[in-house]
Amino acid sequence: ELGLAPEIENNLKEVGFSVPTPIQGKTIPFILKNRQDLIALAQTGTGKTAAFGLPILSQIGLSKEPQAFIICPTRELCLQIADDLKSFSRGMKNISVAAVYGGERIDIQIKKLRSGANVIVGTPGRVHDLIRRKNLKLGNVDWVVLDEADEMLDMGFKDDLDAILSETPEGRQTLLFSATMSKSVHSIAKKYMSEAHEISVGEKNTGSDDVCHEYYAVNARDKFEALKRVLDYTSNVYGILFCRTRMETQNIADKLKQAGYNTEALHGDISQTNRAKIMARFKKEQIKVLVATDVAARGIDVNNLTHVINYNIPDQREAYTHRSGRTGRAGNKGVSISIITPREKRAIVELESIIGKDFEYKQVPKAEDICKRRVDSFVERIEKTDISLAEGKEDYVLESIERLKKLKKEDLIKKVVANEFATLLEDKKSFDINASLKISER
Repeated sequence: ELGLAPEIENNLKEVGFSVPTPIQGKTIPFILKNRQDLIALAQTGTGKTAAFGLPILSQIGLSKEPQAFIICPTRELCLQIADDLKSFSRGMKNISVAAVYGGERIDIQIKKLRSGANVIVGTPGRVHDLIRRKNLKLGNVDWVVLDEADEMLDMGFKDDLDAILSETPEGRQTLLFSATMSKSVHSIAKKYMSEAHEISVGEKNTGSDDVCHEYYAVNARDKFEALKRVLDYTSNVYGILFCRTRMETQNIADKLKQAGYNTEALHGDISQTNRAKIMARFKKEQIKVLVATDVAARGIDVNNLTHVINYNIPDQREAYTHRSGRTGRAGNKGVSISIITPREKRAIVELESIIGKDFEYKQVPKAEDICKRRVDSFVERIEKTDISLAEGKEDYVLESIERLKKLKKEDLIKKVVANEFATLLEDKKSFDINASLKISER
């Protein structure tokens, strides 16, 4: 019904796409029927790549010269977009997608461009470099997509953007996609776009209805202890822990690993090869908590994350929308947790205003709370265990029963619990680390 090319429709069926998301339903017909510039605003995780990619791919001609150019802030997002576009256009001989980004040898990417790529996805620094070397010419592109353009400005790519866009023709259609309508987006629209049409899904900058927001207040010295207690108390955490700097990210990840948590760090100093290995393990849930900077988390495409944890609230408040949008995707429920100091309570009020959602104040659990929660969860798992799995293993079961018969039932239960939670029972501090907040501030 949207008017996409038949080959693309078939590919969408194969990957399980059947109903467009709200942003896709509004932008796809517009891009197919109009040449006017477009600003599209939608929450993270709502399918923005397909929203601009599908209508562009449906209109790509036979020329092997660059016809569509997508620019985004990080190599991770660049690779994700390129992979999606290749999936959408699989089997279409007139479409060739190339990703150009820092972290890979430039001669390899030059070879890809020379082979005749007509859809280019790139990061500002590498694209600018290729233009200076005269290996990338954008003088005939029909579409320019600025994906997460506000992030590119915040990351200091203004000069690169100016130089790159000056190489594109005036008659291009410029499409700007963002999760927030920040001052940066306004400045980009004014400078690079002409009488842009605006499409917005939901209220501007609001958070997803599938994400609930919580915060804990502790003194700065107790932040790491609070983090450990929250992780211990919360069952089956699978998510991203956001830190402010590369050094802090690595430090927190190292301390968590030393404390026995299943985690890895992801930041700009991680090589592309190691990043790929970490992401593969994370997507398989072999890593439960990924500790990352905002920049490194761009392009992470995982729909079933249960939690996002903010070890620090982002300096750019709008970035919180991007962070919390990593969970609560594809119809799943999610939780965004922030660990703050008392002085940062004002920031929570600001975020409530930005996303249009209330934050729930919660007390950091004490050792006894954590132990009770974990033991209750363990007992519940035992109750639900399917004993049919032991069928055919009667010899082992009977031998185990005979060995344990000498124990009283109560002692057996105590031993099982003590064995399962030895470290938790011994090492946890029981003192209250919640910082004092006035009732009116909660």
